[in-house]
Amino acid sequence: MIVPESNPHRSFSRRSLLSRSGLGLGALGLSSLFQTNGSTQDSVVTGPMTVKEPHYPAKAKRVIHFFLNGGPSHVDTFDPKPALVKYQDRTVPNLLPTERKTGVAFPSPFSFKRYGESGLEISELFSKTAAFADDIAVIRSMYAQVPNHEPSLMLMNCGDSIRARPSLGSWTLYGLGTENQNLPGFIAMCPGGYPIKDAENWQSAFLPGAYQGTFIDTKETQVDRLIENIKHSHVSDPLQRRQLELLGRLNRSHSIDRSDHRLEARIESFELAFRMQGEAMDAFDLSRETQETRERYGNHVHGRQTLIARRLAERGVRYIQLWHGAGQPWDNHDNIQANHRQLANEIDQPIAALLEDLKQSGMLEETLVIWGGEFGRTPTVELNPQGKSKLGRDHNHYGFSVWMAGGGVKGGTVHGATDELGFKASENPTSVHDLHATILHLLGFDHEQLTYRYAGRDFRLTDVHGDVIMPIVA
Repeated sequence: MIVPESNPHRSFSRRSLLSRSGLGLGALGLSSLFQTNGSTQDSVVTGPMTVKEPHYPAKAKRVIHFFLNGGPSHVDTFDPKPALVKYQDRTVPNLLPTERKTGVAFPSPFSFKRYGESGLEISELFSKTAAFADDIAVIRSMYAQVPNHEPSLMLMNCGDSIRARPSLGSWTLYGLGTENQNLPGFIAMCPGGYPIKDAENWQSAFLPGAYQGTFIDTKETQVDRLIENIKHSHVSDPLQRRQLELLGRLNRSHSIDRSDHRLEARIESFELAFRMQGEAMDAFDLSRETQETRERYGNHVHGRQTLIARRLAERGVRYIQLWHGAGQPWDNHDNIQANHRQLANEIDQPIAALLEDLKQSGMLEETLVIWGGEFGRTPTVELNPQGKSKLGRDHNHYGFSVWMAGGGVKGGTVHGATDELGFKASENPTSVHDLHATILHLLGFDHEQLTYRYAGRDFRLTDVHGDVIMPIVA
């Protein structure tokens, strides 16, 4: 038995010591709470969020993920299908089963053009983003498992459509830590409330709770509303420090005979909340940006949250996810022409402004930008119960598109293809596990080696699947 010096009357086993020593108890970081620089490079503190080295050197150091929840139509955005015109008002050959009844071929109401030296074909819906065609790699052969939002969201975000698993952002934090100890390392921004499946989309599951994403409702414009209770209205900083020191002593005593990641996460959350009081006010305050910059991104919720994402990336936040809105706004079963145009108008300009700023600052080389949803939409028109056209599209998990830019991606490239109508991945079919393996590869990880032991086995994001998509890696 080993006797801790702080309490000679209490002992614990070697097994307990070894288990506890790997936790990086957050209370040990109390001495750093009042550092003005949150970078771990200037601190000797160790803990779950400390910067870690990946398996091998990689260009990508952070991720900004635009998540178009609801399922954007690939045949209306990044996968042109002129053959749909040929089959207009006709039943398509090899019609696949769909969740709802669909009818004849439905050509895209949007025009496509070739952009950049690569000649990448992109819809008019994303004409501003298209200015960066030579930085974008489009995967046109993605496929999911089922045509339902909930399991497909879990698959795309957590690597499993059935069981609770840690999210991609949580795995990224687990592998790399974060460069700024004064801000959350993983932030999920969604205006108006939660998407379908709520916080499960950014859960840490069996990973330590410190790696879970922090939700921000970006419909709010004031910093003290974006981040509630960011400042204590009654207690001074020195008094808060004394409170945390007392709390730290109590937690250390409480943890002597225990090995519990929930306690670790709770301690870390108290400390992070205290440290955020200084830096979060600055990071989320867009009044510090010029009027010209705010106008470039757009003076609306998507412009604001994308500009915040850039500011967070500049400050060392590791994984930033930008959801389009509460629920599933891209789930356009009817009137897709008007609905997709409105939704794309809300994010096309902010995406282009972000890519422009990242390129000019040199950050794009180290920032992986991801665009996509949980699945695509059918090339056939959806019908109402009376058999009439709704001028929309049903869910399509057989084939859809995702694109990535920066962070070691080979720009101006297209990987894979759907069939001539856009129904199913037909050339180089790419699973969500393949996408996750590629993202981890760009961040410097062998996806088969980034594991966490839980319930007697080693788990990984990609489970027992996944191959890196090497043709899009620079």
